[in-house]
Amino acid sequence: MTKNQTNPILPQVVLGSTSPFRKALLDKLHIPFIQDSPDIDEHPLDTETPKDMVLRLSRAKANVFKTKYPNNIIITSDQCAVFNNQPIGKPHTVEKAVKQLQQFSHNKITFYTGLVVCNTSTGQSYEYLDTTIVHFRTLSDEIIHNYIELEQPLNCAGSFKSEGLGVTLFKQIDSRDPNALIGLPLMALTDIFYEMGYPLPIVNQ
Repeated sequence: MTKNQTNPILPQVVLGSTSPFRKALLDKLHIPFIQDSPDIDEHPLDTETPKDMVLRLSRAKANVFKTKYPNNIIITSDQCAVFNNQPIGKPHTVEKAVKQLQQFSHNKITFYTGLVVCNTSTGQSYEYLDTTIVHFRTLSDEIIHNYIELEQPLNCAGSFKSEGLGVTLFKQIDSRDPNALIGLPLMALTDIFYEMGYPLPIVNQ
């Protein structure tokens, strides 16, 4: 695209998620969008890996909207955290949160984040899988209890909020894009918008 060309008209963007964290991330790109809930069964299949699961669920979420939004750009995502080759769940209780963080102390966990983008007006579809590795500090019981008391991460997979005080538990993050850890790999998403012919940023139309 030359400097004299104007930006193409961006179709209505649909974020297939009601997550406030994904909404806040997509807001960073300064594009107008609406949110809708995909409402799918997110249980893993018996033999699938976490990598396969996040991409399958991202596709399934996108497929929900293809008929409902025939001239739109649909963005869906799914994420799974893994420790010792096992998916990490939500603790729901303080006792379980303490146990999870004790296991993570001086250890690492891996986040897999799937991203699917469908342009339903052209039939184009794109997929991306992000891998982020989080290295934890050595966590004393006092630090663990202080963190849980302050942030109450009982409904968060892994017992921490990476977008909040959880960063104090980390000593290093290996990632192409730190946004992926929160739930949406914005750099890869920007790559996809370029491939579709919509280089970002775009001035509101």
